[in-house]
Order: sequence, then C-alpha cells, then structure tokens
Amino acid sequence: MVARPAVLWPAAAAAVFTAAQFVLIPGTGLGWDEIVYVTQVEGGTPTAYFSAPRARGVSWLSAPVAALTESAASPAVLRVYLAVLAGLGLLVALRAWRALLPPAVLGAAGLFFAGLWITLFYGPRAMPNVWCALGALAATGWFLRAVRRRPGAAEDRRAPWLAAAAVAFVAVMRPADGLWLALPLVAAALLVPAWRGHRALPLLLAAGLALGALPWVVEAYASYGGPLARLRRAGEIQGGMGLHFAVDDQIRSLVGRTLCRPCTGPWNHRWTALWWFLLPLAAAAGVVAARRAGRGAASVLATVVAASLAVTYLFTIDYAAPRFLLPAYALLAVPVAEALAAAVRAVGRARGRTRALLGGALALLLLGHVTVQLAVAATVTERSRAQHRELTAAAAELHRLGVRPPCVVTGDQFVPVAYYAGCSSRQPAGGHDGSITVAGLLRLGRSQPLAVITVDGRRPPGYAGGWRPAELAGGHVAWLPPDGPAGPERGQGAGGGRTVEP
Repeated sequence: MVARPAVLWPAAAAAVFTAAQFVLIPGTGLGWDEIVYVTQVEGGTPTAYFSAPRARGVSWLSAPVAALTESAASPAVLRVYLAVLAGLGLLVALRAWRALLPPAVLGAAGLFFAGLWITLFYGPRAMPNVWCALGALAATGWFLRAVRRRPGAAEDRRAPWLAAAAVAFVAVMRPADGLWLALPLVAAALLVPAWRGHRALPLLLAAGLALGALPWVVEAYASYGGPLARLRRAGEIQGGMGLHFAVDDQIRSLVGRTLCRPCTGPWNHRWTALWWFLLPLAAAAGVVAARRAGRGAASVLATVVAASLAVTYLFTIDYAAPRFLLPAYALLAVPVAEALAAAVRAVGRARGRTRALLGGALALLLLGHVTVQLAVAATVTERSRAQHRELTAAAAELHRLGVRPPCVVTGDQFVPVAYYAGCSSRQPAGGHDGSITVAGLLRLGRSQPLAVITVDGRRPPGYAGGWRPAELAGGHVAWLPPDGPAGPERGQGAGGGRTVEP
C-alpha cells in the first residue's frame, strides 16, 4: 500500500523536527525555569520554589521521566523523551489541518515552524511554549473543521470537542496563552455569519479554557488568596504589566538571547533578525494566495489568532524572550506555507531564464533562512552545554568545600547551582521566592551547610559580609560562614575550591 501525501508530508516534517532535536541534545543541561518545573515531580530532589506566573502543565508532562530519573546527573533522558513527544505533538497538530490544506502546504508549514532555532532549542526542553504553540495550531485547525460547511459532506462531530480540548491543553500549560487563544476563536464563532451555526462551539471553547485554567485558579486560592492576588504577584515578578513596547526587544533577542531582560547593549548580528521583518510580508502574501485558491478563511483566522497570542508579549511587558512568540509563529506558518507554495507554482509557470532566476532566488532565500536558524541554534545550544559544564563543576567544588546534601544555596543563580549540588534553593523576602526571612535562612544554616552565591564580582548581601569566599567554576563565588559548613559534613571542606580574599 502506498502512503498518501496527506500522511507523508506531516510525518516527514515531524521526523525532521525530531531528528534535528536529537543532534542538539548531547551535553546540554537544565536551565533555571526547567529546574523549577522538573523539581516539582522529580523524586529525591529538593523542590524549587514555584512562583505565581507559572502553571503546572510542563511539570505533569515531564513527570513520567522526571519522577524516575535524576535529571541533574543525566538530563539527556528527559531531553530525548521531550524531543520524541514534541515530534509527535507536531504530527498531531498538523493532522488537525489535513482536511483544510493541501499536503505540500501542510508539510511546508510544519517545516517552517520546526526549522526556527527557537523551536529547535525549546522542543526538547521542559518549557511550556512549544506545547502552547502546538496546542494553538491544533485548536485552530479543529475549530475550522468544526465550522466548515461542504455540500454533501458529513459534519465532523469530533472537531468541536477536540478544539475545546486543545484550548484546555494550552491553558494547562500557560493560562494566559489559553485566554488569548480562546478569545479570537470564540469571537469568530459568534461574529462570522457562516460560522454561527455551531451554537455550542463558543460554549465548548469557553469550557475548555475554564477547565484548563482550573488547576491554576485552585492553586491561586490555596496559596495567594485568589486569582486577582496571584495575578498581581505575577505582575510584580514580571516587572509590572502595562503598556510597554517590547517589539525592539524581541528583535534584539533573535541573535540567540533566550532572555533579554534588560535588553540593552549594541544590536549585533542584525542579519539574524532579517527573517522576522520578512515574516509579516510573507504572511500577507500567503493570505492573498490562499484566498485565490479558495482557502482564505484558514489563513486569515490563523493570522488573527497569531496576532492575539503575540500582542501581550509585544506590548504589555518590558522585556523579551523569543520563546514567548512560538504560538504566533506556529500559526503564521500556515499563511507562510501558502506563500511558499504560491512562489513554487510561480517558478513552475515561468520559462527559460526567468524560471532559472526566480528558482535560484527562491532557493537562495530558503537556504539563507535555514542557515541562519541552524547557526543560531548551534550557538545557543553550545552556550547551554558550557553552562552545564560550569554548573556541574561548581557543584563538585561546593561538595569539596563541605556544602553537601542536605544543604541550602541562596544568592545569584541560586536555583541552578543548588539543583546541580543537590541542595535546597531559598531566597529571602524581596525576590521572586521570598519564602523565607534572612533570620530564618541563617537559622537553617546552623543545622545544614549554607552557601551564598555571587557572580560578576558582586558583593554578598549584608548578612554574609564577613563570610569567606571561594571561587567556583563559571565565575561563581561561594560565600561560606566563617566557621565552615554546618551539619554532618562540617570540617570536610579544607581541600575544596580556591579561597579568595574578600
């Protein structure tokens, strides 16, 4: 039996995505945010503080592997699991569109999204953004299948339920993204005359949003005094929500800055952002091409939903992270793929030298785009590998200094340093954690080893002003109490890292 193109194209995109992730996985370690998510479900590891803006979806997604492995020692197991899962997720999301787009357009959309360095980097990571992107893509596809009217065709009774389930999935990962996904879909179901026949669809989408956000709401009442109080605290942690112009920050971050906060300094390697400026033009061209082919509704809705998902990250926060826009990129992949298909058709219709020139220009454009994405992905991944080596070495040096489990780490980069050292991470009031006072931290330090970490030559906080410093890998400095680590390992640190003058 010969496989149909409708199956082959999405499967090929998912396979390429999975294989590319495998190439980038070796040697990488867990970052700060990943550690927070993974430690919620990882057995035998001190749990990092779970702050107000976060949701539990990624922790639950990681649980089948994280609960059975020690990711600090072997993050590759978790990485492989998430890479395979992300590849399958892309396949599932693309198949939601299989009755709406030609196979080649569908495959091109998957390859465009999978080929972005941001997608490649975050696909195997315990972070919510790729999953929000895949969920948003699937939700929009199933929505369109739910409202589609074809003479003589049977109604797709699964589509409304699957659209609502996809919205719920996104809300479990990031409730705010679930909201900005559901709003345009509900509005479209209510306002577009041709789509008003499905009266239950808006209710199902709203129910999916409510169900997905329920764990976050329950936790808000249990730990913060309600959703509004949790939102206020989340806004404080994110630097305050309001009217902010972060478009330029997002552009600067495309050079490979996973977090641009603050986004200052020179704008280097501007060529890495060229594709970003071409993206709206390609999407607009794709909408026009899709309308001519009778598929305009799909590209228009995908563009509208993408704009809804992007607006909060472009205009309400004063910093940038490229991963925030992944849901928008996943949906814009639909009109971009339409534009690419139209360009290929135009090349095919041309003759002689014109055909060669157009074909060569298109090939160079695509090759340049892929080259840029792979170059940035390689750079960011190598930075992750270097950080993993530094944190592993710093943890080993802390152990030689006598800071061994059970122990406590605070200060700069306290979450990743503590994780790799097997210690608890605590931050006194005033930071994102704020779960302990300085007095409480010092009391804790009398019963187990305590280290304050600083980087970039910073001085320790006032309560550790007289403590002795010891250099660690990666420019970290551990400040230890003058009488040495407390607890059972006390007195075993004489041979550890190099002590420096305060």
